[in-house]
Amino acid sequence: MIESNPAQYIIQSEEKSDSKPTDTSHWPLLLKDYSKMNIKKTQFNPILDAGYSPLHRPIQEHINYGTINIDKPSNPSSHEVVSWIKRIVGAEKTGHSGTLDPKVTGNLIVCLNRATRLVKSQQNQPKEYITVMKLHGPVEGGRKAINEALQTLTGAVFQRPPIQSAVKRQLRIRSIYQNTLLEYDEKRGLVVFSIQCEAGTYVRTLCVHLGLILGVGAHMEELRRVATGNITEEDNLVTLHDLLDACWLMKNKKQEWYIRQVIDPCEVLLAAGSSRMNRQMGGGGYKRIVVKDTAVNALCYGAKLMVQGVLRYDNAVGDDRKEVIVLITTKGEAIALAFASMSASQIETAEFGIAAVLKRVIMDRNVYPRRWGLGPTALLIRKMIESGELDKYGRVTDKTPFNFKYVDFGGVSSNEQGQWAKGSAQPSTVESTNPSKRTREEDNYSE
Repeated sequence: MIESNPAQYIIQSEEKSDSKPTDTSHWPLLLKDYSKMNIKKTQFNPILDAGYSPLHRPIQEHINYGTINIDKPSNPSSHEVVSWIKRIVGAEKTGHSGTLDPKVTGNLIVCLNRATRLVKSQQNQPKEYITVMKLHGPVEGGRKAINEALQTLTGAVFQRPPIQSAVKRQLRIRSIYQNTLLEYDEKRGLVVFSIQCEAGTYVRTLCVHLGLILGVGAHMEELRRVATGNITEEDNLVTLHDLLDACWLMKNKKQEWYIRQVIDPCEVLLAAGSSRMNRQMGGGGYKRIVVKDTAVNALCYGAKLMVQGVLRYDNAVGDDRKEVIVLITTKGEAIALAFASMSASQIETAEFGIAAVLKRVIMDRNVYPRRWGLGPTALLIRKMIESGELDKYGRVTDKTPFNFKYVDFGGVSSNEQGQWAKGSAQPSTVESTNPSKRTREEDNYSE
């Protein structure tokens, strides 16, 4: 936990882009190494009285955007553990990163309230397990044969869920990224190995297949999950007792320090991890685009991110248009998950256009103030709504002035020079002249 002044970890507006870069290698979460990001603009209008640094949110906001890396005990199901956490914390909504069988222990990421919007992305993250496998007989070749069998079952493999599974038992393909033999006890017939795999892989089925390859038969004796995506059991893993004690201290003693250590901000799920699994699989973490404070609330309402709202962006952003990226504020808050519509080189040179399209909004609306609807046309429409010349939705009524209804298709400067002055009588009432609607009606009539 970083204890410091929240204002210390905010991207500041600068007059010159060639100023000496700040060392940001120690900055928290999504702002780490932000000084290495490409710069689109350095000057912007900061909104300092809106939003919070993820590590310094008020306690209720901290819980509202919180995630818990819980150490699931053996015997209760994942859904039971999540329901207990929901009752202990008093959360309205909870979700988890992927179901563990009742006898399986280890890393289970539980998201609270607004953070549940990240559950789907976490369920699809790769997983890492430590497995104890029981062999049904002695293996010819010993440790070498087991190593070869483990290497055989890497890459894409066919699997059918075991009988104990609650899902439909149909054949499917799952990717095994790496199998590593950790220990082999020949006398007891026990094998301990680690597996890095795609979400939805059944290790129980994998152990059965290993037994068939070795020619002696085998079954899974014990299983523990040690990593989900960027989060490992080394990253603030807590027990249910820790959570219960932290909530008791907060409710009865008004002490927040313990619950802030137990519950992490949701940004930890999106930031680059430092675990062995992340280093082997490319570093982990989402590519980032830093957004102007004045554009944040529009994104929370579902608007597309325009190039004019971009401040900084990672090098490889947009190289793969199907890759999910994260949009963040200058304070390091996660705004939304998105798909980049431009590559890094296009963002650098473009002055107009759509930089990213939203996939999932994370931040609540109106955390930042509204900054749209302040142009001359928007102000005129607002004034006409107040005077009754437009209805409350801004649509045309009988009281709407004719000049406001008319859409000039001919490039002329006035109505007198337009189509109504070319011999046809001006209609007494004119409906909304949406050009696309008019074209469709004329096309249908001509058919």
